[in-house]
Amino acid sequence: MKAVGTHQPLPITADHSLVDVELPEPKATGRDLLVRVHAVSVNPVDVKIRASFKSEDGSPRVLGWDASGVVEAVGPDVTLFRPGDEVFYAGAIGRPGTNAEKHLVDERLVGRKPKSLDFAEAAALPLTAITAWELLFDRLGVPYGRKAQAGSLLVINGAGGVGSILIQIARRLTGLTVIATASRPETKQWVLDMGAHHVIDHTQPLDAGLAELGIPHVPYVAGLTASDRHQDAIAKAVAPQGRVVLIDDPKSFDIVPFKRKSVMVGWELMFTRSIFQTNDMIEQHRLLEEVSALVDAGVLRTTLTERAGRIDAATLKKVHATIESGKAIGKSVLAGF
Repeated sequence: MKAVGTHQPLPITADHSLVDVELPEPKATGRDLLVRVHAVSVNPVDVKIRASFKSEDGSPRVLGWDASGVVEAVGPDVTLFRPGDEVFYAGAIGRPGTNAEKHLVDERLVGRKPKSLDFAEAAALPLTAITAWELLFDRLGVPYGRKAQAGSLLVINGAGGVGSILIQIARRLTGLTVIATASRPETKQWVLDMGAHHVIDHTQPLDAGLAELGIPHVPYVAGLTASDRHQDAIAKAVAPQGRVVLIDDPKSFDIVPFKRKSVMVGWELMFTRSIFQTNDMIEQHRLLEEVSALVDAGVLRTTLTERAGRIDAATLKKVHATIESGKAIGKSVLAGF
């Protein structure tokens, strides 16, 4: 089968940073689904793995942690799906990725594709929707459903993939006032289109931007990028007894300044359940089923902003370069081999 892989850490401009390869077709066992991949999207994790992976035995590492497609076969222990089902999911970081014609994934990490979306539109959602949902409801502890005077949420980098869906979920499924950061005219408009009540410029001090809105402190902060750069401003902006959750990988993040306010500081990684095979792994299946239903009900929308082309090394290199530039808005999706 056709796939796209990497062998060694190289700049994305290098000829062999990503390469087209032919691999044996995998077989479904246990609780695995064998999915014929129709579309994939690219996330910052793809870039991070590509920039650090070095093959020890010469075999390529297939990247990709977002996909939509059709179930072709199921393992003997599968109970949730059957061949012919249209699905979407983000997979597991410890297994071969989705940049392949056929892909194995544990059924507990998979949801039914929204009927109202095509495969490309659906592939934009899984990883970021899981991250945003877990961040908001599991880590920050925001109550699901509308609630009067629920407080406010600061989303740092609202125009990225996670920010785009986090804003939607927070605006439509909670009573929070959503404040997103963005710096360019097009990204400011995008976060407003996603549902942000307010937008502030993250190239300026965040606490000053909040003060201009008349919201000096926020009980919830989602740090999606550059958390180390914004650390001092976050410490000033978060309310006493508030919560801060990060998803990026800052070189350092000193939590001592948060002690005086009794602030809870934590991380969200949507791969944790699959890495550690936690007893509640199936929650990601349930989460994606809920997201799918909300999309079909018109509550949430796809965050696709670019149909980049077919799934091959040349196209993936272009999308990786865009993500590395820090100027991506929403999600870029590739469809077909």
